[in-house]
Amino acid sequence: MRKEIVLDIETRNTFQDVGAYNPALLEVSLVGVYFYETDTFETFLKEDLPKLWPRLELADRLIGYNLLAFDYPCLQTSYTGNMMQFPTVDLLVEIERQLGHRIKLDDVALATLGVGKSGHGLMAVEYWRRGEIEKLKEYCLQDVRVTRDIYDHVLKYQDVSYFDRSRQKQTIPLSLENTLEKER
Repeated sequence: MRKEIVLDIETRNTFQDVGAYNPALLEVSLVGVYFYETDTFETFLKEDLPKLWPRLELADRLIGYNLLAFDYPCLQTSYTGNMMQFPTVDLLVEIERQLGHRIKLDDVALATLGVGKSGHGLMAVEYWRRGEIEKLKEYCLQDVRVTRDIYDHVLKYQDVSYFDRSRQKQTIPLSLENTLEKER
């Protein structure tokens, strides 16, 4: 049984609000997760994170898009351990390693899956500020869903597609074998 977890976070504020590009200064509003083990999607508000930590600690692997540079630094302020110790597949890091530059999740999702994100990150902050928690959950879980589906695609087909700056679809080989082997 796969004890892998796909996760994505949303924040209560923006870099403009905190006056610096430093994810550790942002406050988490919600964490969306997909548990392969139970085939379920769940959300955790910041106040519920103590219920999530043990599940992350028992996971074989955490999967996400920009986990290392964004999600983990944001979460670290609420977690007493070291987020960077978790076995992690950061799809953005793997794609950047292959291409030499970063690609937005939406460009990868649309090209690879034909389905994109449900909006842009600032929408999540607005949902939080307006108290629209159900919309926030839906938004976050759509990001989790496309991240999971991209991960599954890469495992099955060993490639990923994206739209380049000219909006042309490009496909590159992408193997996670070395990343997964390092964890064993």
